[in-house]
Amino acid sequence: MALRINDTVPNFKAETSDGPIQFHDWIGDSWAILFSHPKDFTPVCTTEFSAVAQLGAEWEKRGTKVIGVSVDGVEDHKKWKADIETYGGTHPGFPIIADEGLEVSKAFDMLPSEAYLPDGRTPADSATVRSVFIIGPDKQLKLSMTYPMTVGRNFAEILRALDALQTSAREGVATPADWTIGQDVIIPVAVSDEDATARFGSFDKVLPYLRKAQLPG
Repeated sequence: MALRINDTVPNFKAETSDGPIQFHDWIGDSWAILFSHPKDFTPVCTTEFSAVAQLGAEWEKRGTKVIGVSVDGVEDHKKWKADIETYGGTHPGFPIIADEGLEVSKAFDMLPSEAYLPDGRTPADSATVRSVFIIGPDKQLKLSMTYPMTVGRNFAEILRALDALQTSAREGVATPADWTIGQDVIIPVAVSDEDATARFGSFDKVLPYLRKAQLPG
């Protein structure tokens, strides 16, 4: 069954480049981002892991743990990390899940239940393992994105989406298209004008159902 927004994510056990984990325990009280890859030592994925490593301080600032998953083994992951550091100039300090048995890929609905890795496989055999999952401290899926193998993921957008998710959860608001921190937020329709005034002071009533305001402070 497909994993949908607000579903509790699978609580799997796995070996990683940093040792064994139980996923929910690993998340703890943090936000988490799981980003997946069809194979180690592939060009696009190497650039992506480097981008994630370079954003280490940004993930930490947002109380967010990041973890990769690739359908290769621990030893390959450890060797690949050296290439990732060579390319990006930053050590990838986050763990990479070894999903050789495809348990994680199938649990997150990235591969069908009957999928297997043939001898002499190529990345095309696991091409759909190219997703991003943002998970809240409640262990529920908050956002997912899936990319083809030829398109590198935009981690600036993933960071922006994380900011929007955290702001929405913390403040009880929504965010408009292309929103970034400091811009006006959207007041939920369920909030009356009177309550909106009490909370936000002035607000801009663009349409009867679309009201924008600055967050207090």
